[in-house]
Amino acid sequence: MPREVVDQIVDRTDGVPLFLEELTKAVLEDANLSTVPAISLKVPATLHASLIARLDRLGTTAAEIAKIGAAIGRDFSYQLLAISAQRTEAELSDALSRLIDAGLVLQSGVLPQATFRFKHALVQDTAYSMLLRRPRQALHAQIARVIEQHFPIVADTQPEILAHHFTEAGLLELAVAYWYRAGKLSVAKSALAEAITQLKAGLRLILDLPDAGERKQQELELQITLADALMVTKGYAYPEVAEASRRARSLIFETGGAGTIIHFSALRGLWAADFHSGKPRSALEHANELLSLAQSWRDTRLLAAGHWFVGRVLITIGDYPSAISHLWRAVASYRAEKHCTFDSTIGADIGVTALVTWGLAVWHRGYPDQARKAADEALRRARRLGDLRTRAYALLMTGLIAIWSRQTTEAEELANELIAVSREHRCELLLGFGQIFRGWALAQHGDSGAVERIREGLRVAQATGWRCHEPGLLGLLAEALALSSAIGEGLEVLAEALATAEGSGARGNDAELQRLQGELLRRLPSPDWTEVEGCFRTALAVAREQGTRGFELRAAVSLGRLLDHQSRRNEARDLLAPICGWFTEGGDTPDLIEAKALLKAFDNVAESSSLSAPQLGRPLAGERMTASPSEAAAHRGAA
Repeated sequence: MPREVVDQIVDRTDGVPLFLEELTKAVLEDANLSTVPAISLKVPATLHASLIARLDRLGTTAAEIAKIGAAIGRDFSYQLLAISAQRTEAELSDALSRLIDAGLVLQSGVLPQATFRFKHALVQDTAYSMLLRRPRQALHAQIARVIEQHFPIVADTQPEILAHHFTEAGLLELAVAYWYRAGKLSVAKSALAEAITQLKAGLRLILDLPDAGERKQQELELQITLADALMVTKGYAYPEVAEASRRARSLIFETGGAGTIIHFSALRGLWAADFHSGKPRSALEHANELLSLAQSWRDTRLLAAGHWFVGRVLITIGDYPSAISHLWRAVASYRAEKHCTFDSTIGADIGVTALVTWGLAVWHRGYPDQARKAADEALRRARRLGDLRTRAYALLMTGLIAIWSRQTTEAEELANELIAVSREHRCELLLGFGQIFRGWALAQHGDSGAVERIREGLRVAQATGWRCHEPGLLGLLAEALALSSAIGEGLEVLAEALATAEGSGARGNDAELQRLQGELLRRLPSPDWTEVEGCFRTALAVAREQGTRGFELRAAVSLGRLLDHQSRRNEARDLLAPICGWFTEGGDTPDLIEAKALLKAFDNVAESSSLSAPQLGRPLAGERMTASPSEAAAHRGAA
């Protein structure tokens, strides 16, 4: 090219490669550089103008085909284009050849199975912009009808394509219906970010529809599905979850849906919003309402879900005997249903969630082996099922069981899987939990970055509005601080955790928090031994009151060590022996190993012979002599 032309192109393109390429092609197509003076060449001032000029030079038919292709999308098939364009085969072939030769469109495959792609998205945008409003709407409507009639597989598997075309056609009722179908399908495939975009698109359009019963029913379905998708990606306590659930609940009564499965789903959203935002008392009211609704239907899956909702809150509150009773009923109800299939309308798979939550309650009630067995089975099912919500919940609860069981390696592996899943599906809440769990595992190895990792995990989780496990996870942070010798900071975190628990009613970890407080106070330069002992005894009393033998054993070990340090060995042995002797399983767990080692250190040869065979199942002070049906089932390994 003449230098003057090159200078003009460079000046107008600002070094943007696509602009350089398109302007150069436009100039080359506009004149014969060997015969026309450079000064007479017209360099289009904008890329848009350049592309329009190039399309116009290809002829009316080629430009029209480009417009139809642009309306279909960046990629379009020959078959869809041919039916939509209604041109002869020769006309269509010539037009496509012109577009390909001009470098505007690329071809893959051989006709009639060929597919085409605009070389740049800006080429598609330019061709599309040449369509006037009414012809554009008519073209989108035509394309949508062609897909419905001639490509049913596309309509079934990619409803978002039809939703887009009906939206652009201004056919809003059909557009809303297809956006809902697209959102449901994306949720089923765990493509939750896409589902949220699709469902919100439907909700925006529905505002322009007549305020009739059909519109309200459509909005109700959209809001319920949106709440489900938001729970996992943004967090159960994310404000939009409660907003969508509240709107759905009001629509239920306006559409006469009270007492239906969708009513159950709306209540579940409200339960999740309150529970995960740290309002267990309010969540328990919703849970009891859900259980009552399920009992009126006599549907085993819903009945299992209702008992799970109640049991889950009771764990957080700290009523472990009642929690295990409800959770065992949830497991039993689910298993009573033959050929029970996954139903996304009631959330994550209830068979998995009930089993793994029952496993957590079983750990607290003193059956660590069965807790592990239940968690493993639930996690296997969740991975096999492939539903993101189910897998996420199974990983979270199994991770908690591993942490309370002091299984460091397993906790770290679960944390890594949580982090990987969260990044794949862009789930902030899962990422927060994954970082916390990994930080706790690293702290056990003495990693200097463990504390900051837990803090970052808490920040990420709290940003979603989450609060339900906050006291217990703050306890993990305090433990990590203690392991890094930051005793003062650890005590501040524990004070915050206990205050949070008292304010919210989430008291299920109080025993462990009190024990940790005693452990940190014990490590001060000049500890107040009376205060330390008071913390351990409070922890022991709270554990007994709440019915968590897992935390009771841990508190007894801490108090036993202190009494041993103060030469009160007989008192320590009398405290620890019946608690340790109660356990009929879990002999290889760190807590029991430590407890038995401590007992052995207390005993001389004579004492050892008298304590070598403690009475198994010996009741704690104030407890009944016989186990409840649910605990007896747990003891037999019913799960």
